[in-house]
Amino acid sequence: MTTYVMKHKDWIQTYTGLQFWPLEPRAADIRIVDIAHALSHKCRYSGHCRVFYSVAEHSVHVSSHVPPELALWGLLHDAAEAYLPDVPRPIKPMLTGFKEIEAKVMAAVCERYGLTVDEPPEVKRIDTAILGDEMEQIMGPPPANWYLPEEKLGIKVGVMTSREARAAFLARFCELVEGRQPLGGMNPGWNNTAFHDR
Repeated sequence: MTTYVMKHKDWIQTYTGLQFWPLEPRAADIRIVDIAHALSHKCRYSGHCRVFYSVAEHSVHVSSHVPPELALWGLLHDAAEAYLPDVPRPIKPMLTGFKEIEAKVMAAVCERYGLTVDEPPEVKRIDTAILGDEMEQIMGPPPANWYLPEEKLGIKVGVMTSREARAAFLARFCELVEGRQPLGGMNPGWNNTAFHDR
């Protein structure tokens, strides 16, 4: 197996102005503001929604419907997509090496926030169950039946703007990690310094 050597040019600039090496991710380079910002700008379903529906909003919903001890994992279950493309499920198996790259980024996220490396089954189940809610509310009429092995959650989705989703994501993180809501509640105008080096 070829060992990847970090090169000075093989990095992306994050929202907070950090260098991030997607092929050699480091926990020290992960920032929650970067994750929240990037996911709030990424639309689910490759953008084929009737309304804008961000990965950040989706993540907040998942976090709110798993057991409390898994809530942070639920919030961050798609965090690798903050640094990598959001590849549709049918394509991922065909992209040689992508799942390994994604797993390395997610491992860095898990290390940064003290999570187990393996995604808990209940998080995966809720991530699958919410597909039914999303299909009904934000997608057009389906050309064929979706594979929906789990009963839908029965929640409202697609209700947040990008700014609102970013704020909700950060609020949920602050609630779970620090046990409190930041002053002002879900404030879309939160800046990076409000979270220091989180």
